[in-house]
Amino acid sequence: MRAVVLREVGGELALEDVPEPEGEAVDVRAAGVNFADVLVRHGRYPQMPDLPHVLGGEVAGELDGRRVAALTRSGGYAERVAVDPHWAFELPANASFAEGAALLTTYLTGYIPLVRQGLVSDGSSVLVHAGAGGVGTAAIQLAKHLGAHVVATASTERKREFAREVGADEVRGYDDLDGVRVDVVVDPVGGELFTRSLLLLNPSGWIVAIGYAGGAWEDVSPALIVGRNLGVKGIFLGRLMQLAPAFVRDCGLELVAMWERGEIGPVVGARFPLERAADAHALMEARENVGKVVLEP
Repeated sequence: MRAVVLREVGGELALEDVPEPEGEAVDVRAAGVNFADVLVRHGRYPQMPDLPHVLGGEVAGELDGRRVAALTRSGGYAERVAVDPHWAFELPANASFAEGAALLTTYLTGYIPLVRQGLVSDGSSVLVHAGAGGVGTAAIQLAKHLGAHVVATASTERKREFAREVGADEVRGYDDLDGVRVDVVVDPVGGELFTRSLLLLNPSGWIVAIGYAGGAWEDVSPALIVGRNLGVKGIFLGRLMQLAPAFVRDCGLELVAMWERGEIGPVVGARFPLERAADAHALMEARENVGKVVLEP
């Protein structure tokens, strides 16, 4: 079978013939591309895999005749990938495989803090950074479903309009946050924006730290957190899957049910054939993507 192989940090993403996976395997029809994959390629991920390595922790396809979305440890950029059935979820009848590959990672990342940890309720105000991206579009939809007023940031007018189409009530540029005061910030950007966002929170507000696409987090003194009565939550989905697998699976089932009821809808912004995985990464690195980027073998 064919798979996209990374042989060295910073190296090419090469389409190669590799052995078939052992055990239960999904025939991949679409694979989600996440920014974590880009970080691994450049050696910046906190838990680097051994190389050579097949990237991709999220796929949709066919497993024993069933249409599923699945989370995998790795290997998703391929025609087939081994899966643990515990992490396979039935797709809604009218869902596409591309949409299935856009669901689990991004929506679980938003759902767990915003819904299951109770940060957002009817009447809350939420600021979603990178609102046109995969996590951003998921967080906007989830916050709106909970009755929140949503402000979204994005770097270009095109992206801001996209975030508005997804459901944001207001859109801003990153340098246009004067006067914004919210109860919750969802931050997949990191860097200095994380620190700046703390000052936008209402008393007893929370910031959800998700990633550092915009650079490493700055050191923040606890005095700022305590003095302004703020909270910080972090979510690292891969680690949580190891520590609380039953909880994460329950959340995944709840998300699929929401999707079936039409309460959320995965947003696919770009599709590439497997042999163009490098172009998919380049799109994300250039910050040109909206919604989720997927590969289709």
